[in-house]
Amino acid sequence: MGSNPAIVPTPVEDVQGDGRWLSMHQHFVSQAHDLEPDVVLVGDSMLANLQITELWENWFAPLHSMNLSVGGDQTQHVLWRLHNGELECIQPKVIVVMVGTNNHSHSAEQVAEGIMEVCKLLNEKQPQADIVLLALLPRGEKENPIREKHRKINEILGEESKKIERIQMVDLGRDLLQADGTISHRDMFDYLHLTHRGYRRVFQPLHDLLTQMLHGDDSHLVNEIAAATHSTLPSPSDPASVAAE
Repeated sequence: MGSNPAIVPTPVEDVQGDGRWLSMHQHFVSQAHDLEPDVVLVGDSMLANLQITELWENWFAPLHSMNLSVGGDQTQHVLWRLHNGELECIQPKVIVVMVGTNNHSHSAEQVAEGIMEVCKLLNEKQPQADIVLLALLPRGEKENPIREKHRKINEILGEESKKIERIQMVDLGRDLLQADGTISHRDMFDYLHLTHRGYRRVFQPLHDLLTQMLHGDDSHLVNEIAAATHSTLPSPSDPASVAAE
């Protein structure tokens, strides 16, 4: 097990000295005692920052969602948090996973194994829940080695996720690439993190998907729903927020 650091549960080193990461973890553990979420999101800033958009209030909060995501987390950090109390006291129906883009020092194979280790742990600790594994998004304005690494990780995840029950992998990021292969700053303001417009584009299909699953429809329709490039959902109530980033 020690040969792959991406699968060894490890807390984040407090190099800044403010204890922020551990404080967030302890807050999540405390939250778990008070909330009864139907949907839990687990990952890094791609999911964490969803909470500062109007989409969270308009779309995800009404689904009784709880967000266990921390900016900068790698797979080994998520594993540590999940092993240390964040999954106690809750029994969600669906868990959404998106992590791995920050595992820069690990190979594609190591990262994929780390992500699958997160999914296996969730499957073990929350056997009643369906897991929606989100493919890693492309990053960088133009084609680059990290995009290629993400493609390889996603390819491995696509195969490995088929071996575990109650896990569906979906790729919500394909529309972020323009015809010439570039990413617009209007979708990713720093070519990594999503703008409000980018969040709407990527996470509207996820909202559709979660609504279908929670309402008791066949969860195996997940891939079909997620593959739809346009949703019939109304846009959030505040279109002006698109320019907020």
